[in-house]
Amino acid sequence: MVQNDDFEPRLGKLRALGARRGKSYLSRVLRSAMLAGGGTFGKAWRKAGFTGARIGKAAGVARVLTSRDRFAAYRARRVIVKVSISRLAGKGIAAARAHMRYVQRDGVTREGAPGRLYDAQADKADGRAFVDRAEAGGDVRQFRFIVSPEDGAEYEDLKPLTRRLMAQVEKDLDTKLDWIAVDHHDTGHPHTHIIVRGRDDRGRELVIAKDYLTLGLRERAAELVSLDLGPRTDQAIEGRLRREVDQQRLTSLDRSLLRDVGEDGLVSPRHVDPRLHALRAGRLRTLARLGLAREAPPTTWRLADGLEDTLRRMGERGDIQKTLHRALSEGGVARDQADQVIHESTTPDARPLVGRLVARGLSDELKDRHYLVIDGVDGRAHYVEIGRGPATAAIPIGAVVRIEPRATRARAVDHTVARIAAANAGRYSVDLHLAADPTASAAFAEAHVRRLEAMRRGRALVERREDGTWMIGADHVEQAAAFEKRQAEATPVVVTTLSALPVDRQVGAVGATWLDRQLLAQDPAPLRDAGFGREVRQALALRRQRLIDQDLARQEQDTVVYRAGLLARLHRRDLIAAAEGLARETGRDFSEARPGQRIEGVYRRPVELAAGRFALIERSRDFTLVPWKPVLEGQEGRAVAGVLRETGVNWTLGRGRSGPSVS
Repeated sequence: MVQNDDFEPRLGKLRALGARRGKSYLSRVLRSAMLAGGGTFGKAWRKAGFTGARIGKAAGVARVLTSRDRFAAYRARRVIVKVSISRLAGKGIAAARAHMRYVQRDGVTREGAPGRLYDAQADKADGRAFVDRAEAGGDVRQFRFIVSPEDGAEYEDLKPLTRRLMAQVEKDLDTKLDWIAVDHHDTGHPHTHIIVRGRDDRGRELVIAKDYLTLGLRERAAELVSLDLGPRTDQAIEGRLRREVDQQRLTSLDRSLLRDVGEDGLVSPRHVDPRLHALRAGRLRTLARLGLAREAPPTTWRLADGLEDTLRRMGERGDIQKTLHRALSEGGVARDQADQVIHESTTPDARPLVGRLVARGLSDELKDRHYLVIDGVDGRAHYVEIGRGPATAAIPIGAVVRIEPRATRARAVDHTVARIAAANAGRYSVDLHLAADPTASAAFAEAHVRRLEAMRRGRALVERREDGTWMIGADHVEQAAAFEKRQAEATPVVVTTLSALPVDRQVGAVGATWLDRQLLAQDPAPLRDAGFGREVRQALALRRQRLIDQDLARQEQDTVVYRAGLLARLHRRDLIAAAEGLARETGRDFSEARPGQRIEGVYRRPVELAAGRFALIERSRDFTLVPWKPVLEGQEGRAVAGVLRETGVNWTLGRGRSGPSVS
């Protein structure tokens, strides 16, 4: 009779024993642990590793919040929380001030008024003082949150919710926070922008665990909204899931299916809840119709590789189509669905797009990325992603614009700098440039220096010495190409305003217009006989007849002959007409600027002419008008100086030669 405690020891190395069975001792321990954990522990163990996600305050709180029951998570009200961490070093403070102005922009309240900042104590807070405190305190970073409850429209005022959320965050982080917020109601989902200083209540650098930022903060907001509005009912949950079955975007059903994919790459719709079983099966059939899943009989399915990314892109594309359709409807532009397209500016065969601006909006508030809706001369309406907002100046609705892909290769100036530096032991300067090329002008060489300054600010590997020379690496051309690629990621296109006037106003304009340039162009923009292209064709015919009536052109059989110097004549006529009005307004005489003339005075404001925007420069007894440049934005009232050239004026801000030269 064998006793339970009888055994025969088999001595030997554990590795040898495992090898005879085909598996190591460690692998069998891990397999046993996985089986004991219901199959989930093994996956977690395999993925375990140091990620840094739990370094910082509230890491433990985040683990507790995200370990709650899955069914409780289904019942909770959904809240979207987007987080970004902005560095304040270098130009970071200036960017923080710009962001503060951005969140207070016009039209974000229910009444269409500018945003109103508030904090923990007051309904009116000072954004400038908030940024000043960050600058004075030497803050390294700034935390920015966007909190958007799915049911935010049910709140009459989001301020109490925001204050309770931030009070809970302070408890979780065990510190008081210096924060400021503003509520926005300019989208379909009301949301709140919250900006938090990167210092705790003791003045130390604030480090928040990644898990809390990405997961814990969302769970805290969902708790509060669920407490205010009550948990979602079974009917509400089932209704939302039923709507997800046929959607062409990433849904919670997709996430649950992806979580349940086995080691063999297969997933089953089976679920303990029969209703969820039916919904999962329906979703798998939808994915099969989209070519994103195929059945592996009898009851399992194989999901396509990259399913999550594909569905996310499909959802983004669907959102863009809705945005485009809504913008056209609000702008009174009727275009067939087939003529509503997304402009792909990054493809190798991308071509310039010419059209009128219908709308401008935000595609991503957190990253400050904007889009334009352009009614093109090709007869189609285009959605154009333009990247960061400040890179593209404000353009009036109805203006005629040109969209071009941003170049991602090194420029001719980069090759010139590299060549001169290679001949001078890696050094470049204006003097070295002029010595290498006696035909070059100082202004031409200074343009190369401005390019190097831009690259230095963009963290390219160029170094400026105290004596004004630059140290250039042997791989300077490659560095310049990498710099251009980074710039293209932030602003993928270059937007040029061809005319601030709509085409119908250009027909009777006094000065030179885009229509005139089209009439004289050797290679005018191709115009489709549909949509905006047809409108431009009609406007060109009317403008041509107007020029004939004014004796600026004549008809000779089947051709029209335009007077020599037509554009210059029209431009000067417009300039003189505008100058007469400004002379009456300012009480000063007008002095027309000539190419090569030095311009000095006080910049007052921009002046819109048919040919484009001009700068009003006042002097002690007179004033002049010269082509405007973006560097003058926000410089009203400052003394400026420069030399008028064919390409415009390279301005020096402030009197004398000591001021910085900008172009």
